[in-house]
Amino acid sequence: MTGEGLSPAGLERLHDLMARHVDAGKIPGLITLVTRHDGGSDDVHVDVIGTKAIDDDTPLQRDAIFRIASLTKPIAAAAAMILVEDGVLDLNRAVDEFLPELADRRVLRSLEGPLDDTVPAKRAITLDDLLTFRMGFGTIMAPPDTYPIQTAEQELQLGTLGPPWPPTPHTPDEWIRHFASLPLMHQPGEQWMYNTGSTVLGILLERAAGQPLETFLRQRLFDPLGMRDTAFSLSADQRNRFTTAYTPDPATEALGVVDGVEDSYWNQPPALPNAAGWLVSTIDDFWAFVAMLLAGGVHDGDRILSERSVELMTTDHLTPEQRASAGVFLGEHDGWGLGMLVPATVAPASSIPHGFGWDGGSGTTWRSDRARGLTGVLFTQRAMTSPEPPAVFKDFWSGAYAAIGDGSQPSPR
Repeated sequence: MTGEGLSPAGLERLHDLMARHVDAGKIPGLITLVTRHDGGSDDVHVDVIGTKAIDDDTPLQRDAIFRIASLTKPIAAAAAMILVEDGVLDLNRAVDEFLPELADRRVLRSLEGPLDDTVPAKRAITLDDLLTFRMGFGTIMAPPDTYPIQTAEQELQLGTLGPPWPPTPHTPDEWIRHFASLPLMHQPGEQWMYNTGSTVLGILLERAAGQPLETFLRQRLFDPLGMRDTAFSLSADQRNRFTTAYTPDPATEALGVVDGVEDSYWNQPPALPNAAGWLVSTIDDFWAFVAMLLAGGVHDGDRILSERSVELMTTDHLTPEQRASAGVFLGEHDGWGLGMLVPATVAPASSIPHGFGWDGGSGTTWRSDRARGLTGVLFTQRAMTSPEPPAVFKDFWSGAYAAIGDGSQPSPR
């Protein structure tokens, strides 16, 4: 469906840009969603291109289920803010109350040093630290085993410093116990470090809510928003809509299967429902979540989040120094809110893409650009191989901005 606020010529350009990737065999299939939101009304266009798998000529359908990877992170952040509004959690309170394993942290003197060369943490880890990725532990942009902490993390099978698959074998209690045996890499609050904060957040949410994470998410987010197909695993009747996930060979770009359908990791509930990136979803489910944020926390007249919570989630919390050190992930113009990328306080409104959102390593991207009234969501089956946006993302954003008649978008290659 196409709304009057979207440019037909721009949408045709977007379709052509995306179809090139499918026709060239770079991606089996993909789904795009572009919407122009202005004054509370939304004009939405969804385009479905390609097939579910390379060796399956079944056309992809709009209700296809994708692994959304790190687009899980903003959903978990919204769940955390629900518990903040309930008075169960507090952004500035130590997480020790629910995660006593993380009390009295030790911090490495140097990343290069042995794991027992530490100093006491200057303060406790807070919920804000988890949501803003400033807890002092996270992704290191270096090959595996470059530093002792990487080797120790891998031996513990925590799965937080590298690809999320295969999933960790640990239950939430086991995971946090193993994680607590490691020192932090930096003092809490001092440096932005990707990913681990969301995994810890999921365990915190389970304990604070007093129920399994997916049960809490379903009761407070998924069911109220009508997100029927969003979950940490698949039911038997969902598998016929599940897509195959691929990753390109670094040398040849040929696609290799990362996760199939019949033997998928998602065919059974995970030991750890990982809030850093284990949800599956559909384009319409995810749009329901995004639309709620754009509406200030309201869905169909029902308030899911307060306007203040949405504001906190979508406002930059980083210092200039923290943004600079995170440039490989955040780029030149972006900062970090709560569980998602947001425009930095100094970002020019002309940057492309602009707004709040994030990317998923399985090949998903989302931004909501309030300044120009654009939201774009792209679901693909081709994994990212670095924090640098892949060609299909760049072409998507070029076409998405053309769809709203914005002349500032870059020209397609």
